[in-house]
Amino acid sequence: MTKSVAVITGASQGIGKATAIRLARDFSALALVARDRANLEQTAGVVKAAGADALVIDADLSEPAAAQMVVDRTSDAFGRLDALLNIAGAVPQIDLFEMTDEQWEGGLALKLHGARRLTIAAWPALKAARGSVVLMSGNSALFPKSPYAAVGTINAAIVALAKAFSDRGIADGVQVNSVLPGPVMTGRRRSYLAHWAPLHNMTVEEATAKFPKEAGIARYGEPEEIAELMAFLVSPGARWMTGSTLRMDGGEVKSV
Repeated sequence: MTKSVAVITGASQGIGKATAIRLARDFSALALVARDRANLEQTAGVVKAAGADALVIDADLSEPAAAQMVVDRTSDAFGRLDALLNIAGAVPQIDLFEMTDEQWEGGLALKLHGARRLTIAAWPALKAARGSVVLMSGNSALFPKSPYAAVGTINAAIVALAKAFSDRGIADGVQVNSVLPGPVMTGRRRSYLAHWAPLHNMTVEEATAKFPKEAGIARYGEPEEIAELMAFLVSPGARWMTGSTLRMDGGEVKSV
């Protein structure tokens, strides 16, 4: 394993945690970023057991000062930065006509502006290393619906932001792509299903089976499957891929 360092946000759970565990096979050191320090420590334990060093950074990326702090701590600990994976950012699934300004702002502050600020803060180190950036979006960027208005709007903005960064990256030697997962079975989705099911006179099992059928897919994705795509995008084999938006959704999007 060559000396290489990645920052992974949202590393305390779900796709972020799975990505950190997967990248421990390819990177010598990982900076793990999220708000939940206890869960981050659990991720760090798995990463270290796999043979990579791990730095835990509990930070709220919706705060403007957090981005530079993350980059500074990573640089102080490891001396370089080769990849940045922006995965953090849960957005409330609330109807367009019911969301408050505060809920809109919260989603924008973490997922969009958090990723934007962190990518800009990390850019000089990534430029020096000719590194890679991945921004996590989601399939709702392609078909925003009223019940998921904020998710779709913010995910579409993430795709546009990644494209803009990739354009700058051509001159600076920084590779930038975005990923659009479909429905993935994470802890957050399980919690949502447990809340949603009784409100609609269903068991959790019935609710869990309902959504893939409505989406026209065979099953939910697993966080580890998305993690494999993330690992590919920051690998040498994907180096010529930049400015791309990759879907991994089990066939949810039916258009060409």
